Amino acid sequence: MSEPVVIIGAGLAGLTCAYRLQQEKIDSIILEKSDRVGGRVATDEMDGFLLDRGFQVFLTAYPEAQSVLNYEDLDLKSFDPGALIRVNESFEKLSDPWKRPLELMTTAFARIGTISDKLLISKLRSLATKGSVEDQFERDDVCTLEELKRLGFSERMINQFFQPFLGGVFLDSELETSARMLYFVFRMFSLGKATLPAGGMQRIPEQISGHLPEDSIQLGSTVERIEGRNVVLADGKVISSRCVVVATDQPVAETFLPELQSKRKPRSVTCMYFSAERPPVQEPILVLNGEKSGLINNLCVPSQVSAEYAPAGQSLISVTVLDAPENNNELLRDVQIQLAEWFGSVVVHWKHLRTYRIPYALPNFTAPAFNPPQQPVKLRDDILVSGDYRVNGSINGAMESGRLTAECILNEVHGCPR
Repeated sequence: MSEPVVIIGAGLAGLTCAYRLQQEKIDSIILEKSDRVGGRVATDEMDGFLLDRGFQVFLTAYPEAQSVLNYEDLDLKSFDPGALIRVNESFEKLSDPWKRPLELMTTAFARIGTISDKLLISKLRSLATKGSVEDQFERDDVCTLEELKRLGFSERMINQFFQPFLGGVFLDSELETSARMLYFVFRMFSLGKATLPAGGMQRIPEQISGHLPEDSIQLGSTVERIEGRNVVLADGKVISSRCVVVATDQPVAETFLPELQSKRKPRSVTCMYFSAERPPVQEPILVLNGEKSGLINNLCVPSQVSAEYAPAGQSLISVTVLDAPENNNELLRDVQIQLAEWFGSVVVHWKHLRTYRIPYALPNFTAPAFNPPQQPVKLRDDILVSGDYRVNGSINGAMESGRLTAECILNEVHGCPR
């Protein structure tokens, strides 16, 4: 029996790699330091609430996910297409007229940007949905802010809509992220739905891991170092392999492979959860801060999307902060003050459940970032690397990287095409 492929890390990239290898009858072992699969895609249960570790959405148009996941079994629940935007001390609704044509006039006269800006969104949508996904990553690698200005969007539209919307997607308040990601993300939102699995985001990695042999994932396994094809664990155990796949986040990968070190600071985020007896908004919709003031970038009520996120009679509110003060008391105080400005004195009765400070939430794709669009899979003769930082910072990017890594291995094992 040949030695297995050893995969370090049970995030989406590592799981997808193992799944693809298994389809071609190649054995693998996944070594995961923590007590669960999923990496950054995780959900905690607390007093009947489901708390995703950082606000995330799953976009059904992700091409890699369509080939790996069973959407029906995930029981995906959809957000309304569009957003409520806080401007001028009130909320304006901006809907997707392609998906909600009856709300076209409401969107046209919303006090967000100008009529010209809303017509330009049609142009952006057309550009983003034209051609293939690969075509989007061949565009000029300029920053998103520069591209939006080049397209003709007004400063008002950028400040009120694009900055909080894309800033929340990229975790980049300055919109320095490559415009290639702008087109990719806009394509995904245009062609599919923004959703949450009914039981939380962690259902995604759990579904993939459910296809793998139970003994192929070794949780609580800390890797100390890599010696050629041997992986040495912290307890001294040595595992020999056909080859090694490092499928961890970049900061961890750098500890094993110094040549992966980067001067780019990862994108961080702070996510705060509150419970309330009544939801602050009735619709399953994203709420954006278009006022460029305060700490809150965006907000949503996950329990309005999926009732399983909160116990009966309760609502779960998720608040995203991009540039949070270090002092937790100051952070909570300032966010609660802003929430009260938005929703009134009822906020005093909301219960703060938990705050997640996530120092590595996304890789940094400040432009220029994609040269070449996909970083090499093979790093050394017996070591390959996988992760969203090798392709693009998204669930799709992690899965794509996992597949590409597996196909590189398969190509060498028995000539499967890459």
